[in-house]
Amino acid sequence: MTKRLYYDQPALLEFDSVVDQAASPSDNDARPSITLRESAFYPTSGGQVHDTGWITVNGSDRIRVSEVVDAEDGRVVHYLEAPLKEAPLKEAPLKSLAPGAAVHGSIDPDRRRDHMQQHTGQHVLSAAFIELFEFPTVSFHMGDDYCSIDLATESLTPQQVMAAEKRANELVFENRPVRIRYVRRDEAEKLGLRKLPPADRDELRLIEIADFDLSACGGTHVDATGQIGSILLRKVEKNRQGMRVEFVCGARAVRTARRDYATLTEAAALYSAQLGDVPEMIRKSFEESKSLRRQGEDALEQLAEAMAHAELRRCGADTLVRAGSRGESAVQAEKISPADKSVQPARKIIVRTFSDYDTAFAKLFAQKVTRTGASVVALVASTVNPPGMIFAQSLGGTADMGSLLKQTLASVGGRGGGSKDFAQGGVPSNCDVEQLLRQAAGKIEG
Repeated sequence: MTKRLYYDQPALLEFDSVVDQAASPSDNDARPSITLRESAFYPTSGGQVHDTGWITVNGSDRIRVSEVVDAEDGRVVHYLEAPLKEAPLKEAPLKSLAPGAAVHGSIDPDRRRDHMQQHTGQHVLSAAFIELFEFPTVSFHMGDDYCSIDLATESLTPQQVMAAEKRANELVFENRPVRIRYVRRDEAEKLGLRKLPPADRDELRLIEIADFDLSACGGTHVDATGQIGSILLRKVEKNRQGMRVEFVCGARAVRTARRDYATLTEAAALYSAQLGDVPEMIRKSFEESKSLRRQGEDALEQLAEAMAHAELRRCGADTLVRAGSRGESAVQAEKISPADKSVQPARKIIVRTFSDYDTAFAKLFAQKVTRTGASVVALVASTVNPPGMIFAQSLGGTADMGSLLKQTLASVGGRGGGSKDFAQGGVPSNCDVEQLLRQAAGKIEG
């Protein structure tokens, strides 16, 4: 079992130790690793991510520690990244780091300081939500860019978020001491801990923020709340456990605020507006965009309807669509004498290819033409990338559009489908779309 130096000295960044075990790369894990008699490296656990740093052996060989893991048997496993003296570790299996070798450990100071700020900030923030609203924290996550806590509540108002942030920063400004102490479990049960851990150990390590919070924790923390720097709450969203609150502390809060300010400044410059006016300018632009989009959609619908009526007028009772602009073509339909009342009206087959309107417009045109005219089949395509094909017929038609489209596309490796009256699919870009439409029309005529 590794003696964990960070338990009593969370600010310790340099230490000496002895190698207990060394493992060369294997098929199961390509990284070499070592365990030490004692270590100040923090392993990933309790929502806090691991330290990184260096192991120095023989006084000169400096090896990067890329990950630190808490093993089930109580060992702290240090995974190594860099080779020794330019030789791959797989070829020279940790000869310099054999059991009993003396080493010097160095913790990455910026990463450790950041983790201490984030984790202590989490304790303060969780205690603030308890004090103000009785919302307990059910989980904590520390990421590279932000941290989050999940609160056991169904809702969280902006006013509550601001109140908790204000209270948490009051604790930071008061610079209250943060102390570490150890107690037996039976004693801890009487101390009113914010959260009592599972009963898997007799002695508990407690983190106490003077006259404000007491909780069991194995993480690294600052010596006083003033070292947190500041606590900034950001995104709030609902999840399965309740409400998730994202936050950043210390140097992260400064970097995040700087990035947010730069983004807002750039947005304000685009609108030639003051920073405070940006939200209203964005709302105005959004509404204008929605209005323009609706106008565009209305115009396209009117255009499709006008084209549909024009197509049906050209088609008439006895004729079909004539070839014309934009790649449109025509197919001869069955002619029925108007005097023969026992025969159904002629089925009109409209075939059209759009090279300057997309598949959405082709679909709209097919819908308009089949709903406007009786006994109409529309075989329509768009060659605008990505190309697509729509087969539709008026209600009561005798053809099967879904089956016809599948047969047509299968011949060129396309995919699609639909119902008896309407079907849609994608067409490979190198296909002769007009030829496919003519073939489909021929099958209907036959």
